[in-house]
Amino acid sequence: MKFIRIIGGTLPLFIGLTSVAAAQDRREVTEPVVPSACTTLHAEKFVADDRKLSDADESKPDTRLIQAALDHCAQGKAVELAASPGKNAFMSGPLQVPDGVTLLIGKGVTLYASRNPADYDYLSARGVCGTSEATERKFGEAAAAPEGLRSISGPSKPMGCQALISIIDAKNAAVMGEGTIDGGGDMQLIGRDYSWWQMARKAEPGNKKYYSVKLIVARNADGLVLYGITLHNSPNYHVTVNNTNGFTAWGVHLQTPTVAHTDARNTDGIDPGSSTNITIAHSWIDNEDDNIAIKTGVTHMSVLHNHFYSGHGMSIGSETYSGVSNLLVDDLVEDHTTSGIRIKSNVTRGGPVHDLVYQNICMRDVQVPIAISPYYNNGTIDQFFDPGFKGTRIPDYKAITLRNISVMTPGDVLIAGADESHRTAVSLENVTIAGIQPALVHIKLADITHARSNIPFGGQPADLKFVPASVPAPATPYSCEGKFLPMR
Repeated sequence: MKFIRIIGGTLPLFIGLTSVAAAQDRREVTEPVVPSACTTLHAEKFVADDRKLSDADESKPDTRLIQAALDHCAQGKAVELAASPGKNAFMSGPLQVPDGVTLLIGKGVTLYASRNPADYDYLSARGVCGTSEATERKFGEAAAAPEGLRSISGPSKPMGCQALISIIDAKNAAVMGEGTIDGGGDMQLIGRDYSWWQMARKAEPGNKKYYSVKLIVARNADGLVLYGITLHNSPNYHVTVNNTNGFTAWGVHLQTPTVAHTDARNTDGIDPGSSTNITIAHSWIDNEDDNIAIKTGVTHMSVLHNHFYSGHGMSIGSETYSGVSNLLVDDLVEDHTTSGIRIKSNVTRGGPVHDLVYQNICMRDVQVPIAISPYYNNGTIDQFFDPGFKGTRIPDYKAITLRNISVMTPGDVLIAGADESHRTAVSLENVTIAGIQPALVHIKLADITHARSNIPFGGQPADLKFVPASVPAPATPYSCEGKFLPMR
């Protein structure tokens, strides 16, 4: 048997390998290496034992100290944050990582995000960050969408909130280390009677505007690397990457919330958009929203050897208007996510999605293991009917292969096309779902190549078409022995 080298391992050369090889990061990606330090900053003020810094402590941030070190660091080197006797934490407002520089969070060290919302304001819009249409404080009017605002689309102006860490117009920058970055989304803000997450949740009815903080934002950041870092409790999305050629996330440990029964909102894990040549590998994501959400304009992406826990699964969308293509998801374990393989859009924001390969995937306690939907209605779980939206950006899903998928518990399957001119085309190869019943299968306007799957398609509507090449045969469940592991 022949093999093709894939990041972190090998894959057997099956029939159809050409499509697998095309649907992935085109770079030769290997495990990143931590650079040597240009300078080491030792913690002098804070201890991270209970995650709480006093209001007085919040007036003594390390922002200027860390930023000055980053600005004066030579390319190819790292600014290391290290513990000292009795001190193991730093606290900062927004930081910018420049060309070729690594921010290295040392083992046992926590970098806390400032709880003062004013620290994240742009100079042109003071007093906006940390407000919403649903809070009693005066809400800052925005001319267009700020970086931290979820509910408005369109060109951004310097309004709203800066990210804690920004990599903008900087190549080969990185965030690495065995330490932790904690966004404090659950903690009460300075000068407010609510936390970031409470503000976001209060704004949810009516989809009201609010200004919040993301943990890491990258744009025009070719060669970006996240390696080994632990990310906790982001106020909003943890990582967004846009307009970037070459992004690697390897060994990222992302857990939110870290305090049981805390209500987090809009805390996506890793969201790439308008980018190419992306690899997310050997990572652990537990975050109560999309574990990974691929946004519009992404091509040639590999998602390899990852574990997902609470969250909305391996998602594409909801914006796909400029297209998503050439994706390989291999060796993924999803443990009690709401969805498993999820492609979500609708006629107001859809577009072409094609050449996707999902293989060697294990799931358990997943409500909707397969959701390929043109019906997205802002819900956590995809509805099984057309909401009747009107629009001209029609989702069009083609050349989607699901291979060696084992789901250990019953769950729904949704495979739907938007209309007769935009039918969804899916190939199922050795897909098994334990306890699957006809009532759990929702198919409409779909062309399915069906080989070795236990999904019962009997009784589906007449607009379901089996491709002539279909060869139904008994499935042999892909082995998930030893795959389900505790979150790390």
